Amino acid sequence: MTTFTLHTTDTAPEASKPLLAQSKKSFGMIPGLHAVMAEAPGLLEAYQRVHELFVNSSFNKDELTVVWQTINVEHACHYCVPAHTAIAKSMGVSEDISLALRNETPLADPRLEALRVFTLSLVRKRGNVDSDTVETFINAGFTQRHILEVVLGVSQKIMSNYTNHLAKTPVDAPFKEFMWTKVA
Repeated sequence: MTTFTLHTTDTAPEASKPLLAQSKKSFGMIPGLHAVMAEAPGLLEAYQRVHELFVNSSFNKDELTVVWQTINVEHACHYCVPAHTAIAKSMGVSEDISLALRNETPLADPRLEALRVFTLSLVRKRGNVDSDTVETFINAGFTQRHILEVVLGVSQKIMSNYTNHLAKTPVDAPFKEFMWTKVA
């Protein structure tokens, strides 16, 4: 089995060194995901940029969390679910939202639940969402912009979830208290 390298700013390819330095500045550490992605500088750069774009989308902190965690849980990402649980906590997202997302149970807020259902449908149907699902999403107060921003969030999570599956990225110490396994 291939073992992926967890790069540091010393071992990374030259093009990844400034990207890892930015990760360290932003997070106070180099997250394991970024350390793995550093092997392919274009992937790490794309991931960081798409992350920035998604964070600066029209979604608020609860909505960002719903999109991220819905995808992470659906993809059974052992690394991203705990990481985004910690991120949600640091952003002040309600623990009720985090628990519902981790446990794949409906959200109490109907608007957030509509976002969760739409995101899940988009992932499961690989973008081929039926018109009733789209209409329900729009009727919950979302717009065409939101539809396309969910696509942006899915793009970000595909990069991270798939990398973590392939590399079996170890969960970073700050996220270990939020370890998670998908319920069968």
